[in-house]
Amino acid sequence: MEWLNVTAEAGLGGLFLASFLASTVLPVSSEPLLWGFLRLHPGELWPALALATVGNTAGGMTSWWCGRFLPRWQRLATLPHKERLERWGSPALLFSWLPLIGDALCLGAGWLRLHWLPCCAFMAAGKFARYWLVSQAALPN
Repeated sequence: MEWLNVTAEAGLGGLFLASFLASTVLPVSSEPLLWGFLRLHPGELWPALALATVGNTAGGMTSWWCGRFLPRWQRLATLPHKERLERWGSPALLFSWLPLIGDALCLGAGWLRLHWLPCCAFMAAGKFARYWLVSQAALPN
């Protein structure tokens, strides 16, 4: 277990990278890393929350950009839940933290050409809320 005891600075960098990768199509989860980091460094709550949220939001926006530059193929027009995303618009990205569904929401929002700024803001809000809940479970009482 000694190898887990990394410095706060190194851990924050790894947390940012893992959070970014977790918000792409890679099957990586950043929540256990945040939980473990905060168990080791409870005084680093706000930097950890900020970096995890920024990294995860940047990964979601990467998916948004990928969707934005996809051609408007006919078969994409029949994607499941496309109508819901069109109806709800960027607020639907509050749920971009959900596994699998979140990646599709980000990609679909870009493909539908939803404006990037509200998409980014709603993504960040949802991702921050999830990380905040994880952090509350990790911190000692």
